[in-house]
Amino acid sequence: MNVYKQILTNKEKNKKQIAVLIDPDKAAGKELELLCALAQKAEVDFLFVGGSLLTNGNIHHCIKSIKNCCNIPVVIFPGSTMQIDGNADAILFLSLLSGRNADLLIGKHVMAAPIVKEQKLEAISTGYILIDGGNITTVQYISDTKPIPADKADITACTALAGEMLGMKLIFLEAGSGAHIPVNETTIEKVAQTINIPLIVGGGIRTPEKAMQNFKAGADMIVIGNLFEKHPSLLMEMAATRFEYFSK
Repeated sequence: MNVYKQILTNKEKNKKQIAVLIDPDKAAGKELELLCALAQKAEVDFLFVGGSLLTNGNIHHCIKSIKNCCNIPVVIFPGSTMQIDGNADAILFLSLLSGRNADLLIGKHVMAAPIVKEQKLEAISTGYILIDGGNITTVQYISDTKPIPADKADITACTALAGEMLGMKLIFLEAGSGAHIPVNETTIEKVAQTINIPLIVGGGIRTPEKAMQNFKAGADMIVIGNLFEKHPSLLMEMAATRFEYFSK
């Protein structure tokens, strides 16, 4: 399976996509089986696995369990070089473009690259841009970087464009897990109009209305995480927005 080709094909068809972020430290056993079943029912496009902080080393078991539960493509959303597993379908090879921490721009990648190659994972180079979500999120604290101010759409768009020119295949705008304020539509629209590669948006998307607004602004894919963990029943409504958009 070529995950990037699937993302790109859907973008070309203007078919919006949704991914659910699963934290291996929070979902396991019957709970994980339930989440997979619900995601399958909702026709979720991808399951992202990972996070900024993993303490229990559960990512390998989590991915294996997901593969046994459903056939949704699994994409690693890594928070460190320890979050690599060959059972996944792909890995977002993230470069934190919004920060100035050299380790997260290229340093950690040097150590991860041979492991990813050995595991024969599809590596999708992704420009990761953190937007101020109104509070200090885990990713901001762990990465030791400052997010781009929420009202600086031009800076965000130029950062995304630079990522594309550097050869990134995806741009990922995020306010951070549990953000008080999600990425605003003005920023999403500005970035979408500036780049040609697929645009992913995540962090603080808590309602179907916000999901639809993001799609209308130009997001090709949205990612939900905390909402799914706390209110699984809302997933069906959130997932339905991409079909509503496509039917219009």
